Order: sequence, then structure tokens, then C-alpha cells
Amino acid sequence: MAPKSETNAQHDPSSSSPTDYLRSATFSRPDSSSSGVDHVATASELLMGAYDPAKLHPLADLGDKLDYLLLEDDKTNDIPGSNTAIPSRGWTDDLNYGTGTSYLSGLALGGAWGIREGATRPLAVSNTRLRINSILNAVTRRGTFIGNSAGVLALIYNGVNSSIDSLRGKHDIFGSMGAGGITGALYKSTAGVKPALAAATFMSAVAGIWSYVKKNV
Repeated sequence: MAPKSETNAQHDPSSSSPTDYLRSATFSRPDSSSSGVDHVATASELLMGAYDPAKLHPLADLGDKLDYLLLEDDKTNDIPGSNTAIPSRGWTDDLNYGTGTSYLSGLALGGAWGIREGATRPLAVSNTRLRINSILNAVTRRGTFIGNSAGVLALIYNGVNSSIDSLRGKHDIFGSMGAGGITGALYKSTAGVKPALAAATFMSAVAGIWSYVKKNV
């Protein structure tokens, strides 16, 4: 907005006060055609008109030059004999899922055992609070023990089984039984020879049954 004064003798700024001069001045908006500005863009036009959000993507201008990546996350294990009822994507898949499943299963089984043990344990005084405390103590003791033991066994078994399969170049029931025997022997190795042999025999039988079920279901 620019002030435009009426230049006449009655309103000479040199002969009148500034207040009288401002009262007699008039203001007008400059013409856009005379100032050389055709259109003033708004913020919305600047952001959405001149800049297309789709063009800001790093892959927007590639077109047909884009090479698609071949993701093999769903590719199953290609070792002969590994195509069982439970698909596997490799030894890491078996290690993670096998250990987690065994731990949670052992935790649930130990919790059920603890509930039964705590509920049937004789108490000196028949009290609801004492019974609940007995159940919680039994669940904590049995659940953590069986869950941790099952998780450790599954961790050792899957690691040994994957190593045997890699060395032999195939997966079968004999490799699983061997991995089970080694796992049981390692788990009870500190308890003596007889407990280690008993654990190796038991784990070998369990691994053989598990491998047979997976293969034939």
C-alpha cells in the first residue's frame, strides 16, 4: 500500500502539520498489470502443484529400469530328505523355532505339574492363602526347571542335527537319532557314565520317533 497525496496548494506538506497531511492523503492498491506480476502463487499451489509427491520417491524416475530383488525368505531347505510335514528354511529356522517351542511347551507342562503338586500337597493348616502359595511355589519350581531343560535340549539337538545333516549332505531318521543320542549324552555328561548313556538312549528314541512322525504324517 503506497500513499498518494493530493498535490494542491491547500495541502502542502511544508506548510501544514504532519497530522493534517496524513488526513488529506489517499491510499490506493497498485495495479497488478502495471507492476508486472500476473499471478501470486499460494502456499498450496507451491507445495502441491509444482512438486508432485509421487516424484519425490527415489524410485519414481526409474520406470522399466528397476531390477526387482529376488527375496528367498520363504525358500525351504534344499537338503535331500528335509521336505517333511513341518517345512524348514534352514538350520537357523530350526534352531529358533525348535528352541522356542520346546521351552514354551516345557513351561506349560511344568506349570501343569506344579498346579497338581501344589493342589494335592498336604498342609498343616487348611487355609486358602497357604494353598495358593503352595501352588505358586510348585508352578515356579517345576515350570522353570522343565522349560529351561527342554529349551537347552532343543538348542543342543538342533545345532548337532544341522551339523550332521550338513556333513552327510542329507536329512534322515538316522541323523536325527544320532543327534538325539549326542544331545542326551552331553546333557547328562556331568552326572556320570550310566546317566549319560540312559539320557542318550532316551533322546535317541525320542528323536527317531519325532523324525518318523514328521516324515510320514
